[in-house]
Amino acid sequence: MKRTTAAAALFVLALTGSALAEPYQSMFPARNFTDEAKRHLEKLDFKQGAIPLPGANATLNVPGNFYYLDPEDTRTVLVDMWGNPAGSGEGTLGMIFPVKYTPLDGDSWGSVVEYNADGYVSDVDAAGTDYDELLKTLKQAVAENNVEREKQGFPRVTLVGWASAPRYDQSAHALHWARDLIFSDAQGAHTLNYSVRVLGREGVMQYNFIASLPQLEEIKASIPDVIGIVQFDKGKSYDDYQQGDKLAAYGMAGIIAAGAGAKVAAKAGLIAIALAFLKKGGFLIALLFAGAGRFLKGLFSRKSTGA
Repeated sequence: MKRTTAAAALFVLALTGSALAEPYQSMFPARNFTDEAKRHLEKLDFKQGAIPLPGANATLNVPGNFYYLDPEDTRTVLVDMWGNPAGSGEGTLGMIFPVKYTPLDGDSWGSVVEYNADGYVSDVDAAGTDYDELLKTLKQAVAENNVEREKQGFPRVTLVGWASAPRYDQSAHALHWARDLIFSDAQGAHTLNYSVRVLGREGVMQYNFIASLPQLEEIKASIPDVIGIVQFDKGKSYDDYQQGDKLAAYGMAGIIAAGAGAKVAAKAGLIAIALAFLKKGGFLIALLFAGAGRFLKGLFSRKSTGA
């Protein structure tokens, strides 16, 4: 556990209202762990309650059925525990996990938290977007890029379809969807890529789930809680928009095309996106392609290899 004196911790709590860190023994009191697991878990600070995110003008209010790991601990999980490259742990706002799992559990799942400050995303096209047509475009783009992927020594990827079709929660200003993917080196195993986006006045809070397809129903059941975790600061919520605010160069379809962790840029009317796969017990695969004037960036998923 990262050490902080009691006085310093109380001072920070008074200033920020943030949650204090708990050791793994407090978070999982009924669990017995191996010595090796203990060595990993004692490096992490498990947090619940209010987690201020100043850079995102928001607070994560983490309920009792989840816990939060800060960016430093997130890097430890992604890189040291799950075997991703060092760069994959950079630039996050942390991760959230269900309290029923530690990051070391084989059937664990978690969500990387990020914030995209591209501006206010209009939701006027939410009801009118043809998501089936968008899926066709994405499938074609992924398929076309497989030639280049194989040249670089990466496995082919097949976008099978929506594991969960895009759905926009108008009242919460939250969009969520899931892709079903197959990697050619995974012996036909399906990979889940579940994404949640909560819109704010100046940008989008992003949850990118690292999970396997059999966990789909469990994750879907958690979505209302996940959406409710983020609270934008006063004056920074989606409904606080005012004429003249910075506008994002894309709408609902652009958010989905961008996938997880995307920073979408518009140039000559075309959306530039990149695609990457992050997994548990594996490595980061960077995938760049152009298809129908689009690339995808930052699609995180964990290949379901039994990890």
